[in-house]
Amino acid sequence: MTEIICKYCQSENVIKYGKYKEIQYYYCNICKRKFSNPDAIPKMQYSTSKVADAISMYFEGMSLKEIRRNFIQQHNDYISDVTVLNWVNRFTNLAVTEAEKYKPNVGSIWVADETVLDIDGKNIWLWDIIDSETRFLIATHMSYTRTSNDAEQLMKQAYERTGKIPRVIYTDKLRAYLEGIERVFGADTTHKQGAPFDVENNTNEIERFHGTLKSRTKVMRGLHTVESAKKYLDGWLVHYNYFRPHMSLNDQTPAIAAGVRFPFRNWKDVCEQSYKVTARIPMGEPDTLLDDTPVTRVVRKTVKRRKPVKLKRESPPTSLSRLRIK
Repeated sequence: MTEIICKYCQSENVIKYGKYKEIQYYYCNICKRKFSNPDAIPKMQYSTSKVADAISMYFEGMSLKEIRRNFIQQHNDYISDVTVLNWVNRFTNLAVTEAEKYKPNVGSIWVADETVLDIDGKNIWLWDIIDSETRFLIATHMSYTRTSNDAEQLMKQAYERTGKIPRVIYTDKLRAYLEGIERVFGADTTHKQGAPFDVENNTNEIERFHGTLKSRTKVMRGLHTVESAKKYLDGWLVHYNYFRPHMSLNDQTPAIAAGVRFPFRNWKDVCEQSYKVTARIPMGEPDTLLDDTPVTRVVRKTVKRRKPVKLKRESPPTSLSRLRIK
């Protein structure tokens, strides 16, 4: 029999607390809290495995309605579209924030290209630059135009992310790359223009990446603004660089190929890390968090309310005119 542990304070002093709609509830004698699923995140009904599966399905190209149908068929769980989208927004922020702390060790040959996305009837240009050796997506930039300033912004982001000046950058024959690369890297970087079917100077890696990206974004119906598109792309790029293995890299992720020791192996690790951060600690003696930092608790005093005093109702004064004088 699996031992039940409180998901709030990790105590073993847990007892069964009855069932509701065939769901077993538990009660912790230490923190005095009730919960249903021991594997679920506090204040959430579903386990970290189910939440991670939904997020992975979303970034692999399944629509919200397809994920909902999958949950009904596989788990008999009738979740809503908004629930899945809330999971994606919540745990994507944690993964993106963590990914910004690491600097990839990329190669010296980069490939840049741009593609167009339809955002609520408007064309948005998506600029990307990828490392040819590790397949690591170094930087991405969104704009309404295709000017040299946009190409310069892409190169600046790539340099700030890696701290490295590449030896060669392959692009298509868009003239904006000429000035953009020259302004940022100068003569230290050789700019070679090519085409997808050019034998020597080709952009196959980035073209393949954009094909993968478009196959993911075409099923998304929520990209109505640039902000929502950027938020989705930030999460998908984390999924692409850190969680999605590549056959050309012997089933390794681009992050592993680039020497990044990312603490999360998949979306389940992200959900479990959020579980450890947001889990409440019960009142009692001082404890420590994951980094051995003392925890300060605020003890709330309970003030007993006094019961209202009932006043005796006095009889109304007798009128003097009714007094009998004997």
